[in-house]
Amino acid sequence: MNDSYSPRDYQRCYRIADLRAVARQRIPRPMFDYLDGGADDEVALARNSSAFGRWQLLHRTLVDVAEVDMSTTVMGERIAWPVVLAPTGMTRLFHHEGELAVARAAAAAGTVYTLSSMSTFPIEVVGAHTPGPKWFQIYVWRDRSILRDLIARCKAAGYRGLMLTVDVPTFGKRERDNRNGMTVPPRLTPASVLDIVRHPYWLWHHLTSPELTLANVEGRAPQHTGALSTLTTYVNSLFDPSVTWEDLAWMIEEWGGPFAVKGIIHPDDAARAAALGVSAVIVSNHGGRQLDHAASPIEMLPEIVAAVEGRAEVVLDGGVRRGTDVLKALALGARACMIGRAYLYGVAAGGEPGVRRALDILQDEVKRGMQLVGCRSLAEIGPHCLRRAD
Repeated sequence: MNDSYSPRDYQRCYRIADLRAVARQRIPRPMFDYLDGGADDEVALARNSSAFGRWQLLHRTLVDVAEVDMSTTVMGERIAWPVVLAPTGMTRLFHHEGELAVARAAAAAGTVYTLSSMSTFPIEVVGAHTPGPKWFQIYVWRDRSILRDLIARCKAAGYRGLMLTVDVPTFGKRERDNRNGMTVPPRLTPASVLDIVRHPYWLWHHLTSPELTLANVEGRAPQHTGALSTLTTYVNSLFDPSVTWEDLAWMIEEWGGPFAVKGIIHPDDAARAAALGVSAVIVSNHGGRQLDHAASPIEMLPEIVAAVEGRAEVVLDGGVRRGTDVLKALALGARACMIGRAYLYGVAAGGEPGVRRALDILQDEVKRGMQLVGCRSLAEIGPHCLRRAD
């Protein structure tokens, strides 16, 4: 049985790849592939991480690095280190505590948690769960009344920033999900069902926990049912492929506070977003889950930083698996990085303690990397710390 792995195996993980290996054993194959997979041939997914290898770090010696300061601000939020937790949908697929486990771990690590509009716990529950700072991720849907309602709920629940994801005019083709039956609505194959049964720890908690649902839109679907298949079908019908820059401008005004746009990969789009007044541009290709062969965020980062010209903060999202990845992004002009899969491997491996382990690993690697490079604060990290490898 795959559940021969102990729930505490995350304690023996020393890198994010170790947590990925434990997660692969701890949860059923369909759920792991949904977490781990990308679009088409997964070329963009692989390049998101491998592209960091095109830069080499240059270290300076005989620098007093007994104390280093990793703190920074992102969209006005002071955080202990330059990593923010990205929005990820349906987190309870990977662990029964879902977004609540992730929010607790983020607060303990002194950083921001971004709740997905596709979360399995509602805005209000997650907002009240920890005192840690939170942002909310949203899409432009056809029904503007839903958007106004979500924005009003976020304001009332104390969320401090809004993040619009703009790279989903239609869904990417995720072939792992198609093979496993993780479609909308789900159509699990016999092999997938068998694999689920072979994970009794996951299955027990799934069966004994409240029904999995898209909590923020529950009750709005036809028949007003909370069934996941009905809700996901309904939500997918709301995605609007005709979204334009005017919609972004409307949402910035509607929110009236710190605002990020996520899914920018072209410098011209970054410049236009900055001109409209966004607080942050998040360089992302949706983790390689949308357009395969898309340029990797780290490759486009220098051009986007140049295009923004300081009018907005730039955050890198995609492929971060090591603390040295964070240092390279900062050296190329990013204010911070976002992580998604890295912490999801942790939650799948061990719930909240697994997420804490993932964050501890990365936080320790960022600190050690700064000391080895010879930088005492994030302000000292810059292009002089890098050399192009090819």
